[in-house]
Amino acid sequence: MYQLRRIIMAFCGVILCGFCVGMLQKANLGVDPFTCFVTGIANIFNSTYSTFYLLLTGLLLLLVLILCRHYIGIATIINLFLTGVTADIMHHLLDLAIPHPNLGMRVGIMVVGIVLTCLAAALYFTADLGVSAYDAMALIAADKYKLLPFKYCRIITDSICVLVGFIFNVTLGIGTVITALFMGPLTQWFRTHLAEPLLARGGKMTIVS
Repeated sequence: MYQLRRIIMAFCGVILCGFCVGMLQKANLGVDPFTCFVTGIANIFNSTYSTFYLLLTGLLLLLVLILCRHYIGIATIINLFLTGVTADIMHHLLDLAIPHPNLGMRVGIMVVGIVLTCLAAALYFTADLGVSAYDAMALIAADKYKLLPFKYCRIITDSICVLVGFIFNVTLGIGTVITALFMGPLTQWFRTHLAEPLLARGGKMTIVS
């Protein structure tokens, strides 16, 4: 039962994350830091986002395998194949429901998308069945090397991605700034107060405050 709970949490976290990407795309007020980073690198080579997403994610995955392969698992594979599909589905549904949202609607979609992205990350982090290669970097820095608490490691990695995107002509928005500064702390809050207690109902675990 405990293992099944972890699988369900990982699956729901990845699917929810994809939906949130679609929401942020629809809001059009700034993309998440890793998308910003990939777009910036693609701009250097005058290439496409999809090409460099695969390349950079592959390189990060190789690095994670070297540093701590513990973070690679079934959720990593689900993330790889389903995040883009669910993002496209959500974006399409929002296009049908509100084809021309006003600024207030876009801000609302952005805020909900960011909050749910943090919840999604907390679910699949806590399930401990693998995370995306990018997400693993902050987790490795915090959990394996004890450099800083996770929320600060996430702020640093997100901020580096935003800076690279900005240097290489990626248009930033308020959504980019918010995700760079607040996703780490909010994800940690969801891990501590929701995801970890939820998982603990299925087995023994220590809740870290």
